[in-house]
Amino acid sequence: QVRLVESGGGLVQPGGSLRLSCAASGFTFSNYAMAWYRQAPGKQRDMVAIITIGGRTTYADSVKGRFTISRDNARNMVYLQMNSLEPEDTAVYYCFWPGGYWGQGTQVTVSS
Repeated sequence: QVRLVESGGGLVQPGGSLRLSCAASGFTFSNYAMAWYRQAPGKQRDMVAIITIGGRTTYADSVKGRFTISRDNARNMVYLQMNSLEPEDTAVYYCFWPGGYWGQGTQVTVSS
């Protein structure tokens, strides 16, 4: 059974940082790319970052230079380091496995 569990969200002031984690289980983690998406209230769910099996990364233009996706295949974990956070980054962040599963999401709120 595939399971994706996100953690690390919360309330942070503009300019602050957060690190999101996603614990994956139920599939051979090292054989798949992984991704982070986000969905703000009233908006569609958008891709934030993707990391391939080999560690190649792709980012949405809005987060380039501020966010970093990484993975630990030994621990079946994928991370999203978010720096210089802006109010526009406020959203529920989801971990995604391309086999078609989503995590439950973790709320990130950027506000003073």
